[in-house]
Amino acid sequence: MKIAFVTDDGIAISSHFGRAGKYLVVNTDNGKEIGRELKNKLGHQHFSQGESHHEHGSGQHGFDPASQSRHAGMLEPIMDCEVVICGGMGQGAYASIVATGKKVMMVNDLSINEALDAFLKNELRSSENLVH
Repeated sequence: MKIAFVTDDGIAISSHFGRAGKYLVVNTDNGKEIGRELKNKLGHQHFSQGESHHEHGSGQHGFDPASQSRHAGMLEPIMDCEVVICGGMGQGAYASIVATGKKVMMVNDLSINEALDAFLKNELRSSENLVH
């Protein structure tokens, strides 16, 4: 199983999916870590400042076609991952990730190592209130 942690430094879990610049992908087998890879991630800063990030017809931020396209670009490096762990994200990004079949877990104030340890022990709990 591959787990993608949203991060800026490879150590801490980022508090915001869209703003983070990297993924730390942890490969596991039989409940044990077997490898790590730090991958670049597109974030809000990579998209044109002129693009609107507001809703277009759906009434909800992040669900318009342009936002969904940005989310798809952000997810491209981790299409082979089954789980995404982050400190929080918008509703549009959450819906985009779930639509790919990935499990999304959101956590407060944990390092990647702490979250990985809890996940592998089946003790990591997602805080759905971190979807905004």
